[in-house]
Amino acid sequence: MTAQKVLKQGKGWRLGWDPTAIEFVGLVGTDEWAIELTAAEFQDFCRLLQQLAETMTAMASELMPEERITCEAESEWVWLAVEGYPHAYGLSVIIHSGRRAEGYWPPAAVPGLLAATQTWSVF
Repeated sequence: MTAQKVLKQGKGWRLGWDPTAIEFVGLVGTDEWAIELTAAEFQDFCRLLQQLAETMTAMASELMPEERITCEAESEWVWLAVEGYPHAYGLSVIIHSGRRAEGYWPPAAVPGLLAATQTWSVF
């Protein structure tokens, strides 16, 4: 069975995986930009986004409705930060290694991106 390319996309976000690529098998982005990622970077992106989403959910009961919060998570490969309200926050990413890159998803795009990473099954 041949491994297949996968591209998931929604309003304001894209995730991709190409197991035939030599180095950069993953992809994250929006309609306007994209960053190719190594397998380690892509796995950490998905894992750290899940951790940040769980933190934002946990913080909801600790904050006043008008309070905004910023949370960061980092690995050897990527840095992620969410900023906003527990129910609506933007996401920033910085790639540490090699070519170095950064990107941002607005609050409207994050729920779809988060849902896609929760169901990702290429590993």
